[in-house]
Amino acid sequence: MTASLAVSIKGVLAIDGRFCLLRNARNEWELPGGRPEPDEEPQAACVREIAEELGLDAEISHILDSWRYRVLPHRHVLIVTYACRPLAGVRPRTSDEHVEYGLFAVAEIDALVMPAGYKASIRRYLASPPRG
Repeated sequence: MTASLAVSIKGVLAIDGRFCLLRNARNEWELPGGRPEPDEEPQAACVREIAEELGLDAEISHILDSWRYRVLPHRHVLIVTYACRPLAGVRPRTSDEHVEYGLFAVAEIDALVMPAGYKASIRRYLASPPRG
């Protein structure tokens, strides 16, 4: 059986120095984001997904990383992450797509149940935060 490869666009954003993550039904923490629509640019998909999942307006600064994640033995996802900056002082909220959101200090990230690629993207964000 050939493995399929989906694409998911994710945003790394910090609010008051803490990283915004979402807990999914598998009890894993993840970055906000999701699949782009058929004619949607990756950056637009990231902004849309952050708005849908967190109720936040955000802007993209720059691409951080891309990596492949094996969700199931024959289901792979290409993850593309962007450094993002939240706009306006709105507090995040959780959509029906996730169990909860959390704001985490850098020191808390390594202990979370979360794919290693997301943790690496957060480290890349720290090395190259949003510009502008």
